[in-house]
Amino acid sequence: MKKIISGLKNLFYHVGLFFDKWLITPITKCILKVSEFFKSNSKDLERILGKKQTLIIVSLLLAFAVFLILDGESNALVDQYAEVLYNQPVTATYNEEAYVVEGLPKTVDITLVGQKRHIFLAKQSPEEGVTVDLTGLKPGTHKVELHYSQRLSSLDYRLDPSEVSITIYEKVSATKPLTVDILHQDSLDTKLNIENVELNRSEVIVKGPAYKLEKIASVRALVDVEKFKNPAAGDMTIEDVQLVAYDTSGKAVNVEIVPKKVKAKVTIASPSKEVPVKIIPKGDLAFGKAIKSLSSSISTVTIYGNKTALASIDSIPVEINVEGLKNNKDFTVTLEKPNGVTEISEKTITVKVTIDNLASKEFSGIHIATENLNERYKVQALSEADSIVTVVVGGSKDIIDGLDESVIRAYIDLKDYGVGEHEVEVKVTGDDVRLSYASKTKKVKIKIMEK
Repeated sequence: MKKIISGLKNLFYHVGLFFDKWLITPITKCILKVSEFFKSNSKDLERILGKKQTLIIVSLLLAFAVFLILDGESNALVDQYAEVLYNQPVTATYNEEAYVVEGLPKTVDITLVGQKRHIFLAKQSPEEGVTVDLTGLKPGTHKVELHYSQRLSSLDYRLDPSEVSITIYEKVSATKPLTVDILHQDSLDTKLNIENVELNRSEVIVKGPAYKLEKIASVRALVDVEKFKNPAAGDMTIEDVQLVAYDTSGKAVNVEIVPKKVKAKVTIASPSKEVPVKIIPKGDLAFGKAIKSLSSSISTVTIYGNKTALASIDSIPVEINVEGLKNNKDFTVTLEKPNGVTEISEKTITVKVTIDNLASKEFSGIHIATENLNERYKVQALSEADSIVTVVVGGSKDIIDGLDESVIRAYIDLKDYGVGEHEVEVKVTGDDVRLSYASKTKKVKIKIMEK
């Protein structure tokens, strides 16, 4: 113990000698020399300092020194500059084959603070950008920090956001059938029609969180007609058809689809058919008047559209309003496209109506037919008078005189009738729309029975 105390005393002694020799003694000698200088030259110094020129020079030197100090501090403050780098991509490191990450922003904003030249250099220098390392994180919710790698330490930076909450899911996969959606079909020439779309595959693989895969109702190949160059009848190919997964409400589901795009062969056709124009007068003419003739500027038109729709169309109906008409009249009518028809060769036609005096003629012994009788039933008239009617036909005398009574059809509609006796209204139709048809017997009695 004594040796330790003795050693410490010896150490402090030598430290004291060091400071005395190299610090205290030199400073003391310097002060003494300055003091002696001022004592011996005090009168000369007072004389020099008392001069006006000396005071001016000293003032200028002091002012210049103060300026240099303030200017340095000002530059340090003024030269601080901030610039925002918008929409900088975020790169995440994790096992993309095994996991799906949600909640991670695709881009962030970076605010750089520092001198302009340093910010300029930072923008020109290559850097790794904004990164986040998710390696080792398991499925669940996590808070993670984003990092910005920049080479200049003289700059400060701030990320917006700098910390985010993410959710990691296990990635699962499923096989889904492909369906086709045709986009912008209305931009196609109205005389052309897409007859068939054939994809190079019928199924795709969808990958993502299990809860998203459960939402998928369909995966559709979006065939965009606007991608066709000079579309014409024949086969056309689209190489990069986009695929989108949808839920039951038609909203897109954000999942990975493998492959991302498919190839489609689109068959374009120009189906057409020539059909007659059928004039149909609507309304009642003036009292005592009848239609003698109906003629149109065009008797047939060519229609274009879906092949199935065209097959069911036998004529193009053209309705004209003859309510209260008592003199000849020309009508200009715009043709309307039936369902499934995309184009008609003529847009408008002129219909000429010729008026004559009303005449009438009776046609007796017209047998009554039945319509819409349930196949489990059979029907019979309660009397002979209930099986035939007399039909009164009204119209122009020349037309009536040449009418074949076989085209007159009287019938009863039994759609809502069951077993039993019923009194049913008689209806009459004919082929010539210029004539009117009415049964003298308004109702007949019938009996419906089980077969």
